[in-house]
Amino acid sequence: MDVDARAVFLRFFGDLPDPRAANRRHLLHDLLVIAVLAVLCRCDDVEEIVAWGEAHEPWLRTFLDLPHGIASPDTFERVLARLDPLALERALIAWAAALAEASGGRLIAIDGKSLRRSFHSAGATALVHMVSAWCEGNRLALAQLATDQKSNEITAIPGLLELLDLKGATVSIDAAGCQKAIAGKIVAGGGDYLLAVKKNQKGLHEAVGFYFDEAIREGWEGLPRLECQSVDGDHGRLETRRCWCVADTAWVKGQGQDWPGLRGLVCVEADREVFGGKRSVERRYFITSHDPREVGAAFLLQAVRGHWGIENRLHWCLDVCFREDESRVRKGHAAENLSRLRRLALNLLRKLPQTKRVKSLKNKRLLCSWDHDYLLKALTGPE
Repeated sequence: MDVDARAVFLRFFGDLPDPRAANRRHLLHDLLVIAVLAVLCRCDDVEEIVAWGEAHEPWLRTFLDLPHGIASPDTFERVLARLDPLALERALIAWAAALAEASGGRLIAIDGKSLRRSFHSAGATALVHMVSAWCEGNRLALAQLATDQKSNEITAIPGLLELLDLKGATVSIDAAGCQKAIAGKIVAGGGDYLLAVKKNQKGLHEAVGFYFDEAIREGWEGLPRLECQSVDGDHGRLETRRCWCVADTAWVKGQGQDWPGLRGLVCVEADREVFGGKRSVERRYFITSHDPREVGAAFLLQAVRGHWGIENRLHWCLDVCFREDESRVRKGHAAENLSRLRRLALNLLRKLPQTKRVKSLKNKRLLCSWDHDYLLKALTGPE
């Protein structure tokens, strides 16, 4: 198993360029292996990573070189700070692709998340904001890119899309990514888009909102559409979702809204009733390159709901299970690169099968810290 673990790391990290001088004392491969293993074992910062490495040094020497023992926290942070983020990202994308099972018609959700403790006023370090791509079908984080310090998600999303294989995929993005250039990039990459329309696209939002509100009010008289409904009840709340889809988009272009590949409009109404009588109704609007007559209203409603998997199964898990928002690593690229290693650890843990006693990510990390065989199984997969 130890030989297999070494081979896995060399396969994906072996070609990473080392940013340090030729007289370096610690091998880049050794540092990254220790960091990933330690993150799997409930270590959330460089001090904990080093402490874990020192406690497990005899075992680590069975498959790592460690010519000068375990590196110091300063060395780990310095390497993470200087490591090329894009080179590391490409290695992790290849690893995620190896973990993923092929699934046709997959949904890729894209959304951003700030690393809240990465801001440092004394050191003039800006808040790091990561934009992530999440595959809902495989429940894997596919890729991440940091936004430019003087920019936002709009400029980072096209770069993220270039790293992904979009063929046959549906890409869902919240209102921040509802831009013609982004829609065109998705279509050019062989995918389809489902973009939320809000007031940042004022003209489009008003036009689509008025169209659906009037059609619903008039009972869709004379207007072709597809529709579906779902009902869920949980945590003292009953929620009914109604979805209406239309393929008539010519009038949108006629109003000066020429969106690449636009073939459908979607409205989702969420009717929430909390036990006790409180009720709220909200409508959200979307544009899509899918033809609703080909994919159906149920598919589009599922895609709308599936988008929020990136919040619940990625961002929430990184904050709660990996304590990402508490991390004070700030030097250079260290915050974003350590975030990438957390994402890798999350992917590896999700691929481990559940047992009667080990179901949650928290318990999987705990067992990794106790059992070397289980830890290596997280890396190489179950036999």
